[in-house]
Amino acid sequence: MSKILVIIPAYNEELSIRRVIKDIKQHMPAADILVINDGSTDQTASAASEAGAVVINMPFNVGIGGGMQTGYMYARDNGYDVAVQMDADGQHAAADLPHLIAELQGNDLVIGSRFLEETSYRSTFMRKVGIRFFSRLVSLVTKQKFTDTTSGFRAAGKRVIELYAEYYPIDYPEVEAIVYLTSRKCKLAEVKVEMRPRQNGKSSITPVKSAYYMIKVTLSVLISALRFHEVKTAS
Repeated sequence: MSKILVIIPAYNEELSIRRVIKDIKQHMPAADILVINDGSTDQTASAASEAGAVVINMPFNVGIGGGMQTGYMYARDNGYDVAVQMDADGQHAAADLPHLIAELQGNDLVIGSRFLEETSYRSTFMRKVGIRFFSRLVSLVTKQKFTDTTSGFRAAGKRVIELYAEYYPIDYPEVEAIVYLTSRKCKLAEVKVEMRPRQNGKSSITPVKSAYYMIKVTLSVLISALRFHEVKTAS
């Protein structure tokens, strides 16, 4: 059997983290759970620990990129075969974990997609526009069709664990992280998943941050694609 680690980056999620961990234990009891407490000012760390997760406390808020790289370093250093990224707010359903992990047979990374097939997921108009924009941009750059490049529900095999432990984009990393893997000739796939509404709290992405996100990630993807193309040409 594969040794599986579920990595949950968390910032001020004390109201939902217990339910998320309980859900994982119900549907994937053999998996270990690691919560990256990213400088929370509430009781996220103690709530996660009491629920049965291993907790790494970051000294301050480093963002999802730094938190996830820490998780992948932990997975690499402790010999895990599979590392799954899940959100701490309860949007990702642990019932999809077995399907997500099963698709790693023959793939290096599997992304849980809200849009590969029709699901019950509903989003705001602007968020949906952003998701479609980045999916089409990455599909164009990588020459592989993607439908949900901003999804934070992902399962990584051992090769990706090694790669992400060495390098992981820092700021709004999900989209650029896909381009990085395709440049390393990793095999990526998407599977349909159901995502629920956020159970507690609110998104940290404001309209101003959304504009920054769009510009920053677009430039990062284009620069990364150009850099990786130059490396490939030189070799």
